[in-house]
Amino acid sequence: MGSSSKRSSLFGIMSSRLITSCLIYVVRILPMCIAQPSDEQALLAFKAAISGDPNGVLAAWIPTNGRVNATDSICRWSGVSCRSQQHPNRVTALELMSSNLTGVISPSLSNLSFLHTLNLSSNRLSGSIPSELGLLRRLQVISLGGNFLTGEIPASFSHCAHLTNLELQRNGLHGEIPVNLSHCRELRVFNVSVNTLSGGIPSSFGLLSKLKFLGLHRSNLTGGIPPSLGNLSSLVAFDISENYNLGGYIPDGLGRLTKLNFLRLAFAGLKGTVPVSLFNMSLLRTLDLGSNELSGVLPPNIGVTLPRIQFLSLFNCQIEGAIPLSIGNATGLRVIQLESNILKGTVPPDIGRLKDLQVLNLQSNQLDDKWDKDWPMMVALGNCSRLFALVLSSNRFQGVLPPSLVNLSIGIQYILMNENRISGTIPPEIGKFSNLHVLALADNALAGTIPDTIGGLWNMTGLDVSGNNLSGDIPTMLVANLTQLTFLDLSQNELQGNIPESFGALRNIAILDLSYNQFSGMIPKQVVSPIPSEVGRLSSLGILDLSNNRISGEIPQALSQCQVMEYLFLQGNQLVELQLPKCSGTDNSGKRLHKSKTVLILSITIGSLALVFITCTLVMYARKRLNQQIVQSNGASHVPNLMEQHWKLSYAELHRSTNGFSAANLIGVGSFGSVYRGTLGNEGQEVAIKVLNLLQHGAERSFLAECEALRSIRHRNLVRVITACSTMDHGGNDFKALVYEFMPNRDLDRWLHPSIGEGEGSSRTLTMAERVSIALDVAEALDYLHHRGHVPVVHCDLKPSNVLLDNDMVAHVGDFGLSRFVQGANSNSFRHTSSTAGIKGTIGYIPPVEGDVYSYGILLLEMFTAKRPTDPLFQGGQSIRSFVAAAYPERVKEAADLMLVQHEENRMDDGSLEECLLSVFRVALLCMEESPRARMITSDAIRELIAVRDACINRR
Repeated sequence: MGSSSKRSSLFGIMSSRLITSCLIYVVRILPMCIAQPSDEQALLAFKAAISGDPNGVLAAWIPTNGRVNATDSICRWSGVSCRSQQHPNRVTALELMSSNLTGVISPSLSNLSFLHTLNLSSNRLSGSIPSELGLLRRLQVISLGGNFLTGEIPASFSHCAHLTNLELQRNGLHGEIPVNLSHCRELRVFNVSVNTLSGGIPSSFGLLSKLKFLGLHRSNLTGGIPPSLGNLSSLVAFDISENYNLGGYIPDGLGRLTKLNFLRLAFAGLKGTVPVSLFNMSLLRTLDLGSNELSGVLPPNIGVTLPRIQFLSLFNCQIEGAIPLSIGNATGLRVIQLESNILKGTVPPDIGRLKDLQVLNLQSNQLDDKWDKDWPMMVALGNCSRLFALVLSSNRFQGVLPPSLVNLSIGIQYILMNENRISGTIPPEIGKFSNLHVLALADNALAGTIPDTIGGLWNMTGLDVSGNNLSGDIPTMLVANLTQLTFLDLSQNELQGNIPESFGALRNIAILDLSYNQFSGMIPKQVVSPIPSEVGRLSSLGILDLSNNRISGEIPQALSQCQVMEYLFLQGNQLVELQLPKCSGTDNSGKRLHKSKTVLILSITIGSLALVFITCTLVMYARKRLNQQIVQSNGASHVPNLMEQHWKLSYAELHRSTNGFSAANLIGVGSFGSVYRGTLGNEGQEVAIKVLNLLQHGAERSFLAECEALRSIRHRNLVRVITACSTMDHGGNDFKALVYEFMPNRDLDRWLHPSIGEGEGSSRTLTMAERVSIALDVAEALDYLHHRGHVPVVHCDLKPSNVLLDNDMVAHVGDFGLSRFVQGANSNSFRHTSSTAGIKGTIGYIPPVEGDVYSYGILLLEMFTAKRPTDPLFQGGQSIRSFVAAAYPERVKEAADLMLVQHEENRMDDGSLEECLLSVFRVALLCMEESPRARMITSDAIRELIAVRDACINRR
């Protein structure tokens, strides 16, 4: 009995334990069985929303069909991690950065309830950020930077109480920063730089006591810097630069941020006095306040209170006073940018204690010093062994160019000392700087000869010693060895002798100015010959100025073949007169037409480490004689500006080529004249001839503006001008015409709005691919005009009829009759000088505030809706912009050109077509923001349209 009872008891215990173990196993395995399919389905839905995976990152994401063994686990999928100890099969991280993925972010990710890290940065994802992500209460890191995301920042992120990193930089996000993000009290990193947001910085952000990085660079914010940000006691880095309309003052409370080591407030429209407290942050390494309306002085003890400073930039402000002696105590300084201020006094010799100094830019101040022998500053800089850029131009330094100059760092690359009062000679020892890229000593009082040793500076790209008293011949070694030169200015000296034939070795030269010297002899043919067999072949030469010398002989015929020659100045010599017909359009009083002065700026950007930069203005060509005489009525020889194959055509030839300007050859009528199709030369080259209606007010001014623009620009997406004709017709009346390359496919307007009489076959619908390609071509042309030409140009009349299409449907922007040069422009703002006056452009394309980018936005809308901005549909305050904005983003197909939608529905799936239209309309609407500062820049438009082409077109 007893034994039986024991066995029964033991059996009961074992059964109990077995049942307990089974229950524990079931409890543990059941969530896995349930959870795995849930997470798996969310990931597969994410994959389904990805339209492009060229690297095959998601190729191994294959359904497991319910299997839960290790080999099949979704935790082994690329980019997926499961790091929870309590829930080992739950997805905790999705990291697919830099995978070149295209498509949208699926809201299904909100089902990954254990997710704490989502990193999809540096891909090509588009669409909006799903607000459902705010349901992920465990989420700590959201990193979506470097994509093409649009829409607003989801306010639902405020529910992610554990969020530490929110990184949304470099997208196309708009709207305001959600105020309730201040609820994320664990936030350490907040970065929305390079977006097109609106509104200001929420003052509630001052509650984020753990925030370490606040990145708001170039995000279009306004409203100033909230004083509450002075409460961010953990902040290490703060960047609000390039928010041009931010405005306001720098709160004194920022000086309380004792942990701050990076502060960048440049280009933010700030005003007032720089708070002294900013110079008391002992951990600060970068202080960049440049290009604001700030005033004040540099504190005398700056080198003591900022002991760790490495990058000090207050350029283009209104800083007064002297450079403090204590600056030598900041021994970690690598970059000093104090150019364009009102600094006076001397440069303290203690600057020589800065052993790590790489860039010293003090250009355009009122610094002065006078030495008879040596310069203490230059002696001191000899101790800065890492110095590679010294910029002292436009100050009041005077005295003999010191021998200590040659003690500068052997690695120095840029020496710019233009526009001072420096005398003496150029020391031969300067030839030891084998790494020197640019030497600029213009507009001083240097004498003597150009040392032969300069010929040993193999890496030299720019040399400017103009405006001095140099004499003697040009050293043969200078032009024979410096084959990297792109800019050489020896003008306004007393140099003599022949122009060396070895100039032909300067194959990269773009600007060559030898004017106002005493050179004699003939122009060597090697200087201008484009023939490959010649030694010279200066294929890059754009500006050649040999004026006001004693050059004789004939002008080389090869000049007419210089493909990129834009400016040629030969007046004031003894050259043989060209037998050219007298130009018409000149009255008897000898009235002269002058070209606009063009400011040519050679900018040198110097990079050092991650934050070191410097832009040095090397030459301002405005002081040159760019008033080249176009028309001379006194019988003197006239040398024309030769562009490409500059044909010299008479009225009779143009009349004959167009069959007497017959109606059959008329291909277009514009504001200032008519365009005819013509055939020229023995080979019968087809051209387009624009004949100006000189009775129309502004026509002659338009002619001059177009000539002015077209000889300053050259790009594959701009209409190429062949020549111009200014003479008299058979009746003795003034006649002006421009001859262009002929575009067989006419203008874009005819394709978008075919007239009734053109027939069905001649007006087929432009495909999506063609429209995107044309949009890209026009954007490339605008980007060149605004930012990449010698002189920025504003077109002022961008519209479909001014976009011409060649045989391959490549777009070329034309009609520069209303264009303007932009003097002293940079990429951020234009200061306009106009060759015409008043309101410019065509009704419907004129922006509220002038801008080609705005007109480009309208052009895009017209291309993809096939509706003119002047359509009768747009009445009662409605416009083409409001028409599309009302349909964006849910009903974009309703706003699109019906013919386009019908044509593409058979070639693209519905999602791809809608994605294409969404992206294009988004670019257009961003280009048409009311505030010019808020508009998308052309380079970003190009980037997004390329993504549209690749994502929506090329994968069909």
